[in-house]
Amino acid sequence: MRKSGVLQAHIELQVQFYDVDMMEVVWHGHYVKYFEQARCALLDKLQHNYLQMRESGYAWPVIDLQVRYVRGATFGQRIRVCADLVEWENRLKINYLIVDAETGERMTRGSSVQVAVDIATREMQFGSPQVFIDAVERALS
Repeated sequence: MRKSGVLQAHIELQVQFYDVDMMEVVWHGHYVKYFEQARCALLDKLQHNYLQMRESGYAWPVIDLQVRYVRGATFGQRIRVCADLVEWENRLKINYLIVDAETGERMTRGSSVQVAVDIATREMQFGSPQVFIDAVERALS
């Protein structure tokens, strides 16, 4: 079982024609896009999205991405993408789960890890900037 996050965000979407292959199954690379959409919803919930990250002087590149495919999503299917914040003090780790919106059946799971990089010096930080930690703590209180 994956670790539950301290803060979650969920999005729901319908699989579009442009995301499927000739078998009407979502092409594997599009799941990363769905993860990103849920991650953006989570960062908005923290009130520290990518624009605010940049304004604080830090970029947050993805350094690790894991995806486990259980069952392919199909054209027209409604899916729910959940993002769970599981680590934030030294790096940003988010777990993801994609389920069928109607049945709740698990379809795909994954995780991403991002680290803070000082935009001015391009140096990777070995801990999350205090401005980000403060945003998480505000959201949790």
